[in-house]
Amino acid sequence: MAVRMTGTSSEQHALTSMPFFAGLDSAALDVVASGTRIRRFRRGEVVFHVGDPGDALFLISSGSVKITLPSETGEEAILATLQPGEVFGELSLLDGAPRSATAVALELTETVVLQRDRFLQLLATEPTIREAVLANMAAEVRRLTIHVEELHFLDVTGRLAKCLVRLAEEGRRDGDGGIRLRTPLNQSELAAMVGCTRQSANRVIGQFTDDGLIRVDRESIVVLDLRGLERAARR
Repeated sequence: MAVRMTGTSSEQHALTSMPFFAGLDSAALDVVASGTRIRRFRRGEVVFHVGDPGDALFLISSGSVKITLPSETGEEAILATLQPGEVFGELSLLDGAPRSATAVALELTETVVLQRDRFLQLLATEPTIREAVLANMAAEVRRLTIHVEELHFLDVTGRLAKCLVRLAEEGRRDGDGGIRLRTPLNQSELAAMVGCTRQSANRVIGQFTDDGLIRVDRESIVVLDLRGLERAARR
């Protein structure tokens, strides 16, 4: 893991490109940039563990991160996968409690780190930041509500289809017209996202592949028939 202090005008520009800071004026951006640092994480490296002190806010500038709840047996439940421009770790900064989940880099990832005292200062002085925090927390509640709904009312096929549809919305067009998922998830991680065993996820992914809905490459999944996946999600 590499650490570098920030504070240059180019880094202020990078902050501006993040929705969380987009509404700040140059003076407020100076305050933010002077109190941030860059941290890079290798694929699979833990950003923080559940139970760790909540002393910083993380903003993803490149790469991706999964937010997980690990079990004592080594299994995990993946609550969210986050992309560039998204933030995580704000909950512990607000209530002072330990981290409620574990964050792990899914690939080589660069983050901008804002310490808790500077974050609280911004909350007190910048309405834009307060609005961004509230919007981010509301989005997380909605995401968890949808997740609970799917766990209760959809079978594994429907849950996995819905998950792939959501991931495809963040993907990029492949050369053959399909949509390549941006997040590099393996089948165990997909199973952890929808609350099933790896064996069940493998079976459904094989079914989707045979039906021509997806293609599984070595390090990613390409969605070939988005409408077909949407229909599978409604079964």
